[in-house]
Amino acid sequence: MITVHHLNNSRSQRVLWLLEELGLPYEVKRYQRDPATMLAPPSLRAVHPLGKSPVISDGAATVAESGAIVDYLIERHGGGRLRPPDGTPERLRYGYWLHYAEGSLMPPLLLGLVASRIAGPAVPWYARPVARGIAAGLRDRFVAPQIKLHLDYLEGELAARDWFAGPEFTAADVQMSFPLEAAAARAGLDASRPRLTDWLARIHARPAYQRALAAGGPYELLR
Repeated sequence: MITVHHLNNSRSQRVLWLLEELGLPYEVKRYQRDPATMLAPPSLRAVHPLGKSPVISDGAATVAESGAIVDYLIERHGGGRLRPPDGTPERLRYGYWLHYAEGSLMPPLLLGLVASRIAGPAVPWYARPVARGIAAGLRDRFVAPQIKLHLDYLEGELAARDWFAGPEFTAADVQMSFPLEAAAARAGLDASRPRLTDWLARIHARPAYQRALAAGGPYELLR
């Protein structure tokens, strides 16, 4: 039995979704973020030394990192599903998007989240004007232009195909879901980019996605 060590409102939601798409049995062990810091609880370190999610356990194997988990599940349990055939252009694209999601798209989104908190309540009141200036400069000079660059790029990519790897839905779309949901929730992805908006609507309508939401519980990134 595969165990998903599931942290609320995290990347582990897409692991549940992939398992549902593959029709694999699994169990969910839940962990809650600290409401003040939004960090994972220390109990996750008993599963993996970094105390991060997602992590899965499958027999003697413990696998961390979203991309590695997707690779593991598709390779070991996929039976050829949700991955284009070897040697095809779609397979090359599949590998690219699988790594692009965390390697290229998530960093500016995370930096934007950090910038939004620089002048938060934890900063002494007398330092907040300076902190606000630093945050605004970071947001305006780097974060916002980078996010626009990526979203424009992705909108253009979906002009030529329905899904990121090609004409068929693959696990690369599962991997791309978290950063694009984060962009829709916090970074300005809206109806001005109709292809990305349509892609989000289509993944949210998938029965396996809905079952994963029921399994994982409330998912605040969708708000």
